[in-house]
Amino acid sequence: MRTQAVLDAATVESLLTAAVAAPSIHNTQPWRFRLDPGNQVLEVHSAPERTLPLTDPMHRAQYLSVGAAVFNLRLAAVHQGWRPEVKLLPDPHEPGLLAAVRLTGPLGAEDQPSDPDLYEAIARRHTSRMPFTGRPVPEPIVAEMASAAHAAGARLHVPDIAGTRRLLHLTAAAEARNHAHPDRTAETLTWINAPGASTPYGIPATALGPPDAAGRMPMRDFTGALPARRLPALWFERHVQLALLWTPHDRREDWLRAGQALQYVLLTATAHGLRTSLLHQAMEWPDLRIATALPRHKRCHPHVLIRFGYGPDGVSTPRESGHSVARPAGPPATDTEPG
Repeated sequence: MRTQAVLDAATVESLLTAAVAAPSIHNTQPWRFRLDPGNQVLEVHSAPERTLPLTDPMHRAQYLSVGAAVFNLRLAAVHQGWRPEVKLLPDPHEPGLLAAVRLTGPLGAEDQPSDPDLYEAIARRHTSRMPFTGRPVPEPIVAEMASAAHAAGARLHVPDIAGTRRLLHLTAAAEARNHAHPDRTAETLTWINAPGASTPYGIPATALGPPDAAGRMPMRDFTGALPARRLPALWFERHVQLALLWTPHDRREDWLRAGQALQYVLLTATAHGLRTSLLHQAMEWPDLRIATALPRHKRCHPHVLIRFGYGPDGVSTPRESGHSVARPAGPPATDTEPG
C-alpha cells in the first residue's frame, strides 16, 4: 500500500503563485482559493467583490478568468509531480464554488509530464497592448494553438481577411458604445491604477497601450474622460492576426472550459515567442456577441478575440500573493452566481 504524499506549504505556495498569474478581465483577479489539506483539495471560489456589474453582468468573463487560473493550477501541479483531478462546479448547493482541484497523489511512471516550456510561459505571459510587427505567424504554430483550444474543450477559429475585418468592425462598434456609456466608462476607470499604487489588483497606467493612428485596431481605451492619461497614437500592424475562441454550448461549465482553453492557447503562443492581447468589447453587448459568431454555425458561442503576433513584450500587472489568496477550508461560502 502506497503512503499518501503530503502537500507541504511550499508546494501550495508554488501552485497558487502559478494560478494567480492567469489573465483576468481588467486584472480583477476574481477568484479566492480555499485549501482542504486533509483531502488535498484546492477549491476555487468566485470573488463577488471583484466583479464588473455593468461590463460583465452574467459573470461570464469572470468564469473565463477563473478557468484560466484553474489551467495554471493544473499545469503547476503536474510540474511539481502531482496528479490533479479537476471538477467544475462540484457542488450545486454552493454556486460560488467554481472548481475543485484534488491532488490525488504523485505522478506515476505512466503519467505524461507537463511541457516545461508551457509551464515556464506562465511567468512570461503578459498582455501586450502595443503594435505588433505584422510578420505572419507560421501555420504550424497557429495549428498548435488551435489544437490546444480543442484539447481543453473549446474551439479556435482563425478568420480570413474578410472575417478579420468583420470582427474588428464589431469590436469597434462595441468600443464606441462603451465610450457613450458613462457608467461603464466609470466602472472601467476604477480598475486603472496611478503610477506607484500599491494595490495588487487592476491595471497600472504604465501597462496601458496607445490608440491606433490609422483607426483600424479597436484597442480598449481605458482612459475614458481622462485624455491626459492617453498615450500618443501609434501605427498598428496593417494585417491583424486574430483568433475567435468559442464553445459549442454556453453553460457555466462551458465558460470555465473556455477559460482553460484560453490560457492553454495564450501559453502556447508565449512558448513560441508570440505576443498576445485580448479584444473582449464585443462580448460585453449581447447583440454584438451574437454577431461575432461564425456565420451559418448554429452552435457557435463566442467568448473572446485573441490578437497575436510578434512585437514588444507586455508590461506585467500586479498580482495578489499566493499566500494571501488562500484560506483554510471552512463553512460553505455565501457567494451567489447566476444560474
